[in-house]
Amino acid sequence: KFSTHTGIVAPIDRANVDTDAIMPKQFLKSIRKTGFGPNLFDAWRYLDPGEPGQDPASRRPNPDFVLNQVRYAGASILLARKNFGCGSSREHAPQAIHKAGFRAVVAENFAEIFFGNSTTLGIPCVNATREDIAKVAAAIERNPAIEVTVDVAALEVRFGAEKIAITQRQSARDALVNGRWDAIGELIDGLPAVKTTAAKLPYLAA
Repeated sequence: KFSTHTGIVAPIDRANVDTDAIMPKQFLKSIRKTGFGPNLFDAWRYLDPGEPGQDPASRRPNPDFVLNQVRYAGASILLARKNFGCGSSREHAPQAIHKAGFRAVVAENFAEIFFGNSTTLGIPCVNATREDIAKVAAAIERNPAIEVTVDVAALEVRFGAEKIAITQRQSARDALVNGRWDAIGELIDGLPAVKTTAAKLPYLAA
């Protein structure tokens, strides 16, 4: 179940961040769902191009990119602008966000498929107004170490003595708060009921 998450925020101050920027295409060759974290925002994160299997330590980091800045080390919440996760439908994008340690994303709005893929990983994507996102960004600028709480149950983000309202599609919110975001896990939990129903079906019992 996901009710709240508290952590440090990394601000991605860009609109229309697409899935190719989140997880570049050259890293999609693997059929596994592991190892994508170090390549999150790869083209922005490094000054030279990267290839699968390359040691990130061998590359020159871009000192201006937010995830390379010491003050945002250990961040677990992304703060973005409008249309986050647009572009292709690649599932590797939210997987990379999750593997990099991020547990929530706050933005003005999200691309539909990215939103769905994130929800099935248990990553809440919540919406806030441009003005309220600016308030959070200003607080982070003043104090990068400030802890921010994303409260899906209460539909608010709290930081210091301030808070802003957030919204989220009710179906996604219900799935997260009640622990029903993992479709495979829910199916496994319901296996006894599946077996009971199957035993009553003559074409399966034969």
